[in-house]
Parts: sequence; C-alpha cells; structure tokens
Amino acid sequence: MCGRFVSARKRLELLEEFAATRDAVAADRPPDYNVAPTKRIYTVLERAERDAPQGAEPRPPERELRLVRWGLVPSWAKDTSGGARLINARSETVAVKPSFRAAFAKRRCLIPADGYYEWMTEGKAKQPFYIHRADGGILAFAGIYELWRNSQVPDDHEDAWYWSASIITTQATDEIGRIHDRTPMVIAPESWADWLDPANQEKEPLLAAMRPATLSGPGGLASYPVSTAVNSVRNNGPSLTEPLGDVEPPGSSLF
Repeated sequence: MCGRFVSARKRLELLEEFAATRDAVAADRPPDYNVAPTKRIYTVLERAERDAPQGAEPRPPERELRLVRWGLVPSWAKDTSGGARLINARSETVAVKPSFRAAFAKRRCLIPADGYYEWMTEGKAKQPFYIHRADGGILAFAGIYELWRNSQVPDDHEDAWYWSASIITTQATDEIGRIHDRTPMVIAPESWADWLDPANQEKEPLLAAMRPATLSGPGGLASYPVSTAVNSVRNNGPSLTEPLGDVEPPGSSLF
C-alpha cells in the first residue's frame, strides 16, 4: 500500500508541470513531508465547468488543480467516515469493485508526489524507507476521485460536496518489493491526456496506461532508510526524508 507520502512542491510549480489551465486552489498549501490519510492533497483532473451561462454551448473539460481529501468516499456512502479505509485502490480490482468502479470509469486523476514512505518489517521492528525518483522528478500517481453530496446543506453551501481520492497500487515485483509487497501505480506524461479524459472509458487501454513505480527505466526510483520520526503524523518537515545511511534491505545493493 501507499500510506504516507511527500508533497512539497508549490501550487504554481504543479500548475506548470501538469499544464493545468484551471486553478481551483485558493492559496498555497505549506509543504507537507508527512501526508497522511484524510489530509487534503493536490490532484490534477479534467472536468467541465458546471456554471456555464444558461443557453451557452457546453464547455469542453479543462485540466484543473484541486485539493481533495485522501481517502475515497463513494457517492452512495451514508457518510464520510469510511474514507480513511479507502486510501488505496488495488489495480487488480479497481475497475470492478463497487467502491471504485464508477470513479475509475470517468473520474480519474493524477496525484503529484515528491516521494513516498514504506515500512520494511524485520522481526517485530518496522523500518521506514523513503522512495523517490532518482532524477528528482515528480511522481504522478494514478488516482481516482469521487464526489459525495452532503444532503444536510443546500447546493450552494461550501460543504455541499465532499471531494476525495484514492491512489491505485499494484504488486511490487522488483527490489521495491523487498521493502513492501505493494507499490503505487504511476502514469507517464505521454499518457496523462488519455488517463484524465473523462470521455475515455475503454477499460483495457486505461489499465494498460498504469505502470508500477519501479527502480528501473525512465523515472526510476531510489530508496533509503529514514528516521522512525515519520511514524507519527505530528512530525513534519524535510528532516523526515534525510537518510539514516546505516540500514539497507538484506541481500540488496540497489538501495
């Protein structure tokens, strides 16, 4: 799974990186080096403007940067309390599982991250590792998002709609699997447009657009052990990503 990640880039950087033409973020959010479930996270998505003038031609979907809650709440849920349990969606079932299939069909997004944390179990101890692109580039996690209507308030209320998202993960098959058996799916830049297009509902090509975050190939990853300070969501700051330098997965020289 992916249960913590780093999101330290500024809003304007993300708008430029993902060529987003609509900014739905009111103000810059401070860099977050310990993003945890239910926090508000940056997402990139495509959607049509809902408030077009009456009688005007429908506007095409536009690429947008938006903050949503991490932990997907299906539109049919009774309340938002279950979101913390749905922070990840398995690639093997995302297209068919009731909680995710509607979002996968037409509400896909990119979730920008500088890197993420995973914990390797050694006996009774768990050692956190920071995993990031070796070239310093940004990771574009494959994500899905959903809107939940709060029936307790009117349509024009600021809390009328609850936006939420999940990160799609898959089985880790390379050396990343020595740390944890699951890894996030990422979308390569050349596939961003097809992935984000809400009209694109061809399941097989969409599944093929996702690829595991791995050590090899373009955008390959690097990893190293970090302090257990990251275990507490109360801790934050760039020091959480500093390497310990004296721990490595057994039998591996790639980290």
